[in-house]
Amino acid sequence: MNKKQIIKDFKDHVSSGKAATYKKYRMEFVMGEREGAYMTDVEGKIKLINCHCNGGVFNLGHRNPEIIETLKKATDKFDIGNHHLISSQRAKLGKKLASLMPGDLDYTVFGVGGGEAVDLAIKLAKAYTGRKNIISIKGGYHGHTGLALATGDEQYREPFGDNLPGFMQIPFNDIDALKKYVDEDTAAFIMETIPATLGIEIPSKEYMQQLREHCTKTGTLLIIDEVQTGLGRTGKLWAFEHFEIQPDIVVIGKGLSGGIYPMTATVFRTEYEQFFHDHPFIHVSTFGGSELGAEVALKVLEISSDPAFLDHVNEVAAYLAKGYDSLKKKHSKYIAAFRQLGLMTGIEFYKDKHGLLFTKAAYESGMFSLYSNNNMKVCQLLPPLIITKEQVDEIINKIDKAVSKLKYYSMAFSVKEFIDKLF
Repeated sequence: MNKKQIIKDFKDHVSSGKAATYKKYRMEFVMGEREGAYMTDVEGKIKLINCHCNGGVFNLGHRNPEIIETLKKATDKFDIGNHHLISSQRAKLGKKLASLMPGDLDYTVFGVGGGEAVDLAIKLAKAYTGRKNIISIKGGYHGHTGLALATGDEQYREPFGDNLPGFMQIPFNDIDALKKYVDEDTAAFIMETIPATLGIEIPSKEYMQQLREHCTKTGTLLIIDEVQTGLGRTGKLWAFEHFEIQPDIVVIGKGLSGGIYPMTATVFRTEYEQFFHDHPFIHVSTFGGSELGAEVALKVLEISSDPAFLDHVNEVAAYLAKGYDSLKKKHSKYIAAFRQLGLMTGIEFYKDKHGLLFTKAAYESGMFSLYSNNNMKVCQLLPPLIITKEQVDEIINKIDKAVSKLKYYSMAFSVKEFIDKLF
């Protein structure tokens, strides 16, 4: 394939802004072959180990053969289906999700994108409680669609005008702010179990348990966004299990697709389903819960909930932690910390925007990772959950090389001078 022509066509017909950005940063990578933990440029000249996985889409690696075979078999019998009708595959998938959730989280509405799933969660919370206010975390991220966008930081909302009324953000992991602002007028409190865009911030167990207690006390629904943290990423099937709490609504996405077929789920407690008794068609998603996608999601859940699979995640995570420890000692002047819960990890630097520069340095070293946009001191490191210890060694080696490049950049230029001169 002609890479220059692909880039030109993308610039002319998809996004000239993205094309210009990647040209500026000399990162005009066009995905070609991809398999397991790796992706190769369309010309075959650049090979990257994927340590971002599109936020967890590729938890099971690129083109996982079990997932591909499941989809192939599904096409022998199913197609997208019809969202107006009762579906055997949606029923099967809903039942499976209920069996994997704690308590009475027994009902699910399916979608195709995380923002759509969050929108439904917020709509349901407002409809059920009759309240208007929604509280979220500063620096958190829940998507770019209407209600999901309203929960996010101003930088994502400001170009489109004033925010919707009733939406408010409070500081992360702040119990005092929680108790001050979450009250009897709050329909829902929404947060990612571990906010990735904020910099892989891990909340304290005390905070999460007081959050659960205070939401119960005020009648506020607790929405936990597991779009990135769910499906084994943290070493447990659901990250909220680490904190011994039960949410009222759980949002799942990205990895539920198996990297093959878009699928999201908004799972909620049984009592909230009564809202749909009088409004059974109040929320529809034409492609949400596609019967082909349901088959894929069922296979994803089968793999991800297997105790042996979760044991592997924890074993590899412990091995990765040892490598992180050695890197921190070696690069102590530059690396402030590694943030980690299972394979939900990030590298924190002392200087602002070093996370951004590390993204470039890692790319040059043969690894794809992505800085946290709401905290540029941090770069996210989210490898596939199927990686081996040998691949962990490769990741540690590439981080080592990238930080060494970062040292050079830091000594030679200020961050602004570096960006202006090199790009």
